Amino acid sequence: MSASHTPVERADFDKVIVPSYAPAAFVPVRGLGSRVWDQSGRELVDLAGGIAVNSLGHAHPALVEALTEQAGLLWHISNVFTNEPALRLAKKLTAATFADRVFFCNSGAEANEAAFKLARRYAHNLFGAEKHEIIAATNSFHGRTLFTVSVGGQPKYSDGFGPKIQGITHVPYNDIEALKAAISDKTCAVVLEPIQGEGGVLPADRAYLEAARALCDQHHALLVFDEVQSGMGRTGSLYAYMEYGVTPDVLTSAKSLGGGFPIGAMLTTEKLAAHLSVGVHGTTYGGNPLACAVAERVLDVVNTPEVLQGVKAKHERFAARLREMGERYGVFSGVRGAGLLIGGVLAEAYKGRAKDFVDAAEKEALMILQAGPDVLRLAPSLVIDDADIDEGLARLERAIARVVQA
Repeated sequence: MSASHTPVERADFDKVIVPSYAPAAFVPVRGLGSRVWDQSGRELVDLAGGIAVNSLGHAHPALVEALTEQAGLLWHISNVFTNEPALRLAKKLTAATFADRVFFCNSGAEANEAAFKLARRYAHNLFGAEKHEIIAATNSFHGRTLFTVSVGGQPKYSDGFGPKIQGITHVPYNDIEALKAAISDKTCAVVLEPIQGEGGVLPADRAYLEAARALCDQHHALLVFDEVQSGMGRTGSLYAYMEYGVTPDVLTSAKSLGGGFPIGAMLTTEKLAAHLSVGVHGTTYGGNPLACAVAERVLDVVNTPEVLQGVKAKHERFAARLREMGERYGVFSGVRGAGLLIGGVLAEAYKGRAKDFVDAAEKEALMILQAGPDVLRLAPSLVIDDADIDEGLARLERAIARVVQA
């Protein structure tokens, strides 16, 4: 028996929701694979992926099965007890990565919060209170809590909330000399995204990450990789650090990890994990059986040669068409990213107009993203089929033509 639903429409958002978002004019109600339908029954192609979250698209049968099965067993038990899905997922994550230990939470921000607290705790315990400074990159994004937004290198998100967390320095991304100049024996952690997501889909240079690793070792600082957006198959490896051959001390994961179900994870080594002893950090919902059951199934599907190689092949299909469009319409100065985290960098004439392209795409029944004002971002399902890629890109071309001809 289905419950009766009160009718709602997009106008209700402006009456009942805090105005911290300005959502699109339509309301999606159903999704299947890489297609979404709104209240009026209009079908859209989804190349946004819930901001790199829907790693297996919408309503993937394996995830529906995992969630439904767990829903009939156990929803929540708290961390006063452990549960089977959390233990299974943790064993699989540690088997697949450098890590020995996992801390589960509910979001990327919480995973980063745990990582930054661990870095400071470890340094405090071993070297004393002076060693608490964190170095991060300009234009980085690490979440919206006060700590994570302070570490993030975008003042527009951290200004206006009173005193910021102290001891945080920002240096230009991909600039080895700037990092060398900033790091000292007071540094407890260097925090980097292997690919800056919100900052413009900007990949790190291999030499930069290698230098960061060496400098952290030299100064007894932890290297933290924020792989919230780049992780869980998004680049064509399970995590982007594997592409670079540079191993962090701490890695944070969320977004694609849950395939649409909220979950975050901080991965680290046995030695470091020991400093988050009983009572030092915690979460009510972290390790929730529903979230872990779904994430375990995501990992089972994604961490296969078929899917990971498919991501790299699909990247080529996207990039070739985007470059072609860039040349035809003069809209892109370049296409960058890795796997299915792709950025179309707007040419000089269109700088600052990313939102115009996103809006035009919506009129062509296409969901895309921006990464700042100068980059169009695509982060679709990792298993999107070629027909949906081609249809999505055909709609994108029509949207580009709209903007160019306007």
